[in-house]
Amino acid sequence: MNMMLYVGFRGKNNSSGILAESLSPECLLLTNSFEGLKRDIDSISKEYDQVVMFGVDKTLTSMVRIEKTAIHDGKKVMSSLNLDEISRSLNSAGIQSVMSETPTTYLCNEAYWHLLGMFSGNVVLIHIPKMQRNRKIREGRRNEYS
Repeated sequence: MNMMLYVGFRGKNNSSGILAESLSPECLLLTNSFEGLKRDIDSISKEYDQVVMFGVDKTLTSMVRIEKTAIHDGKKVMSSLNLDEISRSLNSAGIQSVMSETPTTYLCNEAYWHLLGMFSGNVVLIHIPKMQRNRKIREGRRNEYS
């Protein structure tokens, strides 16, 4: 059985966290600090076969960006997943995607670096546009769990 972990970032309106939570109730939401996210990542069980991490890029509007690499202290590491297949799957679902070999330089890159090492490259970072949580969905979930 293929165990997959979805990862996003904490925050009431953080699109990456909203998406991760919508995909799996057992997702991981990372702390929005370098020390906190490292602590969160170190607490992950090694039982997962693959990790799909989402980060927000406010410059994106109508597509997602699949990150091939992370960089730390001048060293680059790459995802070992079939990113072309992931891109094709997204595109066939109507989600336009592009690939990037230029790592970001902030929290997403740091988390990606640590996750790639922890899971032997079986991780992908997908940057998504900022989105607003649908009010009806919020109200529905609140009523469903009340």
